[in-house]
Amino acid sequence: MKFTVIGGTGLIGSQVVRSLADAGHEAVPAALSTGVDLISGQGVSEAVAGADVVVNLANSPTFDEASLDFFRTSMGNLLAAGEKAGVGHQVILSIVGVDQVPELDYYRAKALQEELLQQGPTPYSIVRVTQFFEFMDAVLSWTSDAETVRLPATRIQPIAAADVAAAVVEVATGAPLRGIRNVAGPDVFPLNELGEVTLAAQGDGRPVVIDDQAGMFAAVNGDVLLGGPDAHLAPTHYQDWLSRSR
Repeated sequence: MKFTVIGGTGLIGSQVVRSLADAGHEAVPAALSTGVDLISGQGVSEAVAGADVVVNLANSPTFDEASLDFFRTSMGNLLAAGEKAGVGHQVILSIVGVDQVPELDYYRAKALQEELLQQGPTPYSIVRVTQFFEFMDAVLSWTSDAETVRLPATRIQPIAAADVAAAVVEVATGAPLRGIRNVAGPDVFPLNELGEVTLAAQGDGRPVVIDDQAGMFAAVNGDVLLGGPDAHLAPTHYQDWLSRSR
């Protein structure tokens, strides 16, 4: 099968391309660096020509209100090009609980992307995943200074990027779900405790202070970011990943 992987040079996309190729498929990465611009439409038709499946892993360059326009335009261009090319399966990567946090512009933008795909002309699959292990350093940096790190106690169920890529490949190589698959890491942490574990592994002695107003995840209510009872659980535990990556 031929796969076009939009965002195929990024953290997840490069792993998806490699896994598909290792399995004997033709996997073509498409990104700005390869001449594909989802906003202007330049190179999109050429990128999806002959593809059986399009895997859309492209991300907005910002997390603010402008992300709504990014996903509206990019999804529209990709669906139109895919329909013209006869693509049989469109796959996107989204976020567990994305439709439960309307306070966040980026989550509303991803929910819009899902809606456009569901209403589009092509059989589809949506892979929703939880927060990546690899983003934890960035999360810590948002609300930290030289003395302390402030984090809310929001419960999350983080996942390794490699496990995300594996989940995307599994769905992309199967029949269209015409629905959503939730995928989560094996363990649940309050975000402040995850911060403590991460800092300890880095030899960083700063204390973590619970602050329910700190950072993006302060807007999250309840357990909407957890995988839920129907989630597929990934195998990699955060502590094991920390030990290998540090």
